[in-house]
This record gives sequence, structure tokens and C-alpha cells, in this order.
Amino acid sequence: MKALPENSDRGDVMSSEKRIPRTLEKLLTRESKKRDLRIAIIGAGPGGLCMAIHLRRAGFENFEILEKASGLGGTWYHNRYPGCACDIPSHLYSYSFEVKKDWSRPYAPQPEILQYLEDCADKYDLRRHFRFGSKVEQANWDHTEAKWTLELGTGESLLCDVVVSAIGMFNDLNYPEIEGLETFAGKSFHSAQWDWEYDLRGKQIGVIGSAASAVQFVPEIVKEAGQVHYFQRTANWVLPKEDDPYSPEALEHFRSHPTAAQDQRDEIFNRINSGGPGIFESIRPGMEKAGHQNMAFVEDPEIRAKLVPTHPWGCKRPLFSNDYYRAFNRSNLELVTDGIDRITPSSILTVDGNERPIDTLILATGFKTTRYLSSIDVRGRDGITIGKAWTDGAVAYQGVTTAGFPNLFMLYGPNTNSDSLITMIEYHVEHSMLHIERLAREDIAWIDVRSEIMDDYNDRLQKEIEAIGVWYAGCTDYYRAPSGRVVTQWPHTMGEHREMLAQIDSDAYEVGP
Repeated sequence: MKALPENSDRGDVMSSEKRIPRTLEKLLTRESKKRDLRIAIIGAGPGGLCMAIHLRRAGFENFEILEKASGLGGTWYHNRYPGCACDIPSHLYSYSFEVKKDWSRPYAPQPEILQYLEDCADKYDLRRHFRFGSKVEQANWDHTEAKWTLELGTGESLLCDVVVSAIGMFNDLNYPEIEGLETFAGKSFHSAQWDWEYDLRGKQIGVIGSAASAVQFVPEIVKEAGQVHYFQRTANWVLPKEDDPYSPEALEHFRSHPTAAQDQRDEIFNRINSGGPGIFESIRPGMEKAGHQNMAFVEDPEIRAKLVPTHPWGCKRPLFSNDYYRAFNRSNLELVTDGIDRITPSSILTVDGNERPIDTLILATGFKTTRYLSSIDVRGRDGITIGKAWTDGAVAYQGVTTAGFPNLFMLYGPNTNSDSLITMIEYHVEHSMLHIERLAREDIAWIDVRSEIMDDYNDRLQKEIEAIGVWYAGCTDYYRAPSGRVVTQWPHTMGEHREMLAQIDSDAYEVGP
């Protein structure tokens, strides 16, 4: 078993919809189904919505979308910090079957993306399937009954035939382990739980963390804060992005020409999909040159020197901003590169002995991206927990199924992180639908990937990941489990991922009667 078919096309791929027949075009009718499966979707973000839309179009109505928050949107519901925006062009960071014609700019801001998801929920009549405020605390598989029982934070239990995990990578908040953090007496919050009722004007603010969210919100908060002390542990590559708002003429073109938005989406897909991570080494010099050109906006040479990364571009998540480096020219933004010794009720002390008084602490420390579904207590066959099954890090077959956990399908699961999250999610939904349709059509009780097949697939996949040298250049966070294994990244193109998932290899699975 190879991680990819030998005839995978690594070159220019036309619109993904034009290469492989879509699941939506091969739907089951209600009459052809033998079982009316009860399905639980965990998470009401882009993945949960996409799954629900496909289920409804295939005639499945007996499903619920369980969401711990009070609204839909997932990461775009929680992440509402100032400056929050997409870092993938909006025409691609949206569903292929619901092409939006009036994005305001190439990289849409958070409110616009959330509204797009809200509009999708309304158009496809999903509101009646949501259960907000329903956090899944535990999921237990009963192999005799071939059922999942979900225990909710509300105290309720839900019995179902199939579970779809749509919680992805950005579900479990990451908090730094810093002495005294819990003693801070001022206002404190994580960037993914932004408190918009709290007025930052004139405040003395400490920001811990210097990755994706900080790159976007720091340039915004310095406009009104009294002082911002920005604690950087590791400098990151921040490249510019072409993000001028669309002109009225461009928007009118997208709206009035039937294929204009789709053509734009196809062009972006083809460009991004042309090489995949395999070309990182060849494009790295150009990317680093662009990064240095972006840093040139920092006027103070000493500050600019502290912002130069010590790792190669591609080793960590790529970041983009046209405002980040310019913000360091403001007198009320201090870049602190000395390590933090401890936090007191009213200050942050660094290892060089300096103490900086603050009344506000913002943690821009991201998510535990490598945990995936193990953030929930999931128990599969023979009572094994997914945490124990994933001792060396999250693992799955083709990113969707994991051995020992029947009738469980993951969207944006282990080793599927690639260019466009929503695009990849569609491939996982389409593949999950093939399994779900089979369960219903053939009246199968359960389906589970064979452990030896999953292990062989991942052995091959890890060897392919090792070929991406920059992922082994000393960066240990975001991509890696504590064991050191890369558990987030897909080492090929998006098109190759979809080709791999286009059909089920029946020999890879065992089924129950």
C-alpha cells in the first residue's frame, strides 16, 4: 500500500471539480437506502457544515450537529480578534459548490467568512439540525450493538450509528506554562476568546506569543493601547500579501459574469496546487527574500535584527501581513526577546531582571494542533481510548479513519494539513460519504480500517514527509507530536489527496454484519 497511487498527477491540475466526479453528482435516493442511519457530527465549523450539506443532498436527515459554542462557524466563530482574516485567497477558502461572487478583498476578514458560513447554513436549511451549547465530553463505542454513545456536557446521552468528527486541528486552546500565570490579577484572555467588551484604550498590555494571531492583532491594538509589550520567543517569517480591496468594477465583473468567480477559484487552485510541499526547497530563497523585503519597513535596525528568523522558511506555518512590521515603528510597541521568568499579579518579569508593569495580558499562544479528536475522551473497540491508541501521535488511514474506532470519520484529521483547509475538508467529506452510503446501502453494521493497512500507509507517509527537509530543520511546535513525529502535514498536493480519496479500497476495511 502506497500513501499515493503511482500515477498521481503532480503537475498542473485543473479545477478539482473537473477531474473527479463529485459525490454530490452520485447521490443515493431515499428509496435505495436500506438503513436510516442516525449520525452525529461533532463541530459546527466549516467541516461540520460541509458534512451536513452533503448528508442532506444524499437524502440523510437523521443527523445532529453538536457544537459546544453558542453559534456556528468553528474557528471563525471563536477567533474574533482585531485584524483576524484568512491567509488563503477567499475564492479557494470556500466551498466549491457554493462559490461566493462578492468577496470584498482577496483575503477575507473574519466577519465576512463567518457571514458566508451563516448564509450557507440558511441556504441549505441546516438550522434545525444544530444543537448549540452541547459539548461532547465522551464517546463510547459498543461493538455488540454497533452503536456510539455520546455523553454531552449538558448531562444528556445521544445514541448514534455514525460519528463524524469535524473539530479538526483548532479545537483545544494552548496555554503557556509560565510560573505565576494564574496569579495575574488584571484582565487576561486568550486571543481565541477575545473580550470585545473590554476597552484597550490607554491600557498597558503584555502579549505572549508571536505567531498567526499576534501577527494580525498586534498592529491593530497598538493603535489605541497606551503601551504594548510584545514577548517574542521565536521570530517568524511574515510575508506580504496582495490584498487590496476589490474595486467596484472588479466586484461587478464577479457578480455579472456567470463563470468569473469560478474561474478565479480555478486559477488560484491551479497555482497553489502546482507543486505542493515538494517544491519548498526550490522556492525558499524567493520566499525568504520577500520576507526580508517586508522586514525593511522596520526603521530601527536593532529591532529589525531581532525579527529575523533563525529557521528556514517553510519550517513553520507560513504567515502573511502587510501591517505587522510597520507596527514596530510605533513608540508604544516594545519588542521583548528576553525569556519570561515569571508573571506577578501586576507585571511580567524577564530573565534579564527587567519588570514590566501591565494591567492586561493577552495570550496569543494558539492551539494544541496535534491533538485532534484526542481532546475528547473517545473509547473504541475493547474500550481502548484514542489517547492510548495515539500514544506516539495522532494517526489515521488517509486522514479519515483510525483503526479500532468503527463508524468514526474525521474531517481534516491527522496528516491532512495543506493549503486550503476548506478544500481539503471537502475531499474528506466526499470520502466519508462513500463509507456512510455503503453502510446504508448494504445494511452493514460497522466498518473499521484494518490496523496493518493503516500502519503500512503511515510508514510510507512518514517517509514521504521526511523528504520535505524544511520540516526537519529544528522547528518542533505546530507540526509535531511530543514523540517528534509529524502528525499534521500532508506532503503532496491537494489534487493528489483527492485522487487518493476518490474511492474506497475495500480490502483496507473489515465490516460487521
